[in-house]
Amino acid sequence: QVQLVESGGGLVQAGGSLRLSCAASGRTFSRYVMGWFRQALGKEREFVAAIRWSGGSTYYRDSVKGRFTISRDNAKNTVYLQMNSLKPEDTAIYYCAADPGVVIGLTPNEYDHWGQGTQVTVSS
Repeated sequence: QVQLVESGGGLVQAGGSLRLSCAASGRTFSRYVMGWFRQALGKEREFVAAIRWSGGSTYYRDSVKGRFTISRDNAKNTVYLQMNSLKPEDTAIYYCAADPGVVIGLTPNEYDHWGQGTQVTVSS
């Protein structure tokens, strides 16, 4: 059984930082693309960032480029999302997801496995 568990969310003031973690268990993720999505209240789930597990290639949505960094620790089967210079519009539930494909997917339906989500709230 594949399990993804996020942690690290919380309340932070605008301009602050948070680091989200996603611990994967139940399967070797060496060939998986790992992604972060977010969903704000009343809005659709949207792509934030992704990383190819084996190659380390990354991709970001435009609004977080230069502020967010996705990384992974293969030995710990963990993916991180470092979020700096946070803005109120970054407020959302953040989800970790895993895709067994090779190409980085940008839509939720390309990912097979999901975590339960962690709330990030940025106050102005």
